[in-house]
Amino acid sequence: MPSNDVRILLQAAVPTAAVGAIAVAVSAVVAGGKGAIGAVVGTLVVIAFMGLGLFVLQRTAASLPQLFQAMGLMLYVSQLLLLLIFVSLFKDTTLFNPKAFAVALVLGTVTWMAAQARAQMKAKILYVDPDSESGKSEKSGSST
Repeated sequence: MPSNDVRILLQAAVPTAAVGAIAVAVSAVVAGGKGAIGAVVGTLVVIAFMGLGLFVLQRTAASLPQLFQAMGLMLYVSQLLLLLIFVSLFKDTTLFNPKAFAVALVLGTVTWMAAQARAQMKAKILYVDPDSESGKSEKSGSST
């Protein structure tokens, strides 16, 4: 991954992990050990899904830039659908508190999206390659 991609990943993952840690602490107080486990699982799911999505999106941008916008839209919709499926699969589990899991999942997702949007806005990513001058001729102006 190029350095900009790693920087964006870190700027999204660190705040999500911090919000997840707060959710774990609050869930542990409110719902006990199972609440803490649910918040940990929810936070890890968000970081894994969103991190993998960012990786796929950056790979698509590098190899197929014409599909970048469509891929981004499809990726976010599929991530939200996968999160919905994940929540519905574990809604009746006894391994952890499903409410703490769902709250951590929603808070983590919102935090990730906000942090990623902020990181993208602050990133100094060129949209024109300044090294592509090799395709131009040395002459400029009219040839007459």
